[in-house]
Amino acid sequence: MTIALKRVYEAAEDSDGYRVLVDRLWPRGISKVNAKLDLWLKEISPTTQLRKWFGHDPAKFDEFADKYRKELDGNTEVVDKLVSICREQPKVTLLYGAKDPERNQTVVLKDYLEACLS
Repeated sequence: MTIALKRVYEAAEDSDGYRVLVDRLWPRGISKVNAKLDLWLKEISPTTQLRKWFGHDPAKFDEFADKYRKELDGNTEVVDKLVSICREQPKVTLLYGAKDPERNQTVVLKDYLEACLS
């Protein structure tokens, strides 16, 4: 089982496996057909309040990550759903719209899921 991260604006590939969009808002400029999603799991994304507070400010990332993990701890039903998908699929690609590939919610979510699966 592999969990990969990919920006939703990058072309879909067969090697992506099961594609899950984990953003609360639909990404601008992407049609639902072109996104080629298997699932849009917006309920696993950070709350609107946390997302707006973070504002993709790199200086806030560590604190954002801590707060997001706490939200995930309280969101067991949705987390369990994604953990089950990860157990069932050989590869799951978490899709995101953020421009920064190193400081966004999918980085935190991937680590969180891997801890759940170990």
